[in-house]
Amino acid sequence: MACLFCRIVSGEIPAKVVHETGRTLAFRDINPKTPVHVLVIPRDHHEDVAALAAADPALAAEVLQAAADVAVAEGVAESGYRLLFNTGPDSGQEVFHVHAHVLGGRPLGALTGA
Repeated sequence: MACLFCRIVSGEIPAKVVHETGRTLAFRDINPKTPVHVLVIPRDHHEDVAALAAADPALAAEVLQAAADVAVAEGVAESGYRLLFNTGPDSGQEVFHVHAHVLGGRPLGALTGA
C-alpha cells in the first residue's frame, strides 16, 4: 500500500492544498502546531530529506522554493517562520515521505533540543 502522502498526491486522500507545482505539493497539516502549519512534499516518494538530496538535488531545491513560496502566500515571510524537516524515528518523523513543515504565525522561540 502506498504511503499516506503518496495517497494524497494521487488524490485518493483529500487535503487542503495551498500551493502546488508540477513536482511539489503543499497542504495544511491536519494537527497544526502553529497558526500557519503547512507541509511541503515532493510528488515523488523519497523517505526523508537525506534520501531526497542524494537522489534528486534539483527536486530538493524545488521543495525549498515551494516552502518559501508558501511562507509568502501565508503572510509569514516578513515576520519569520520555521522550516523543519524531521529525519528518522528519533526526530519524530511519523510519515516516511520527506516533508517540510512551514511553521509560523506567532513567535516560535528558540529551539531547545529537548
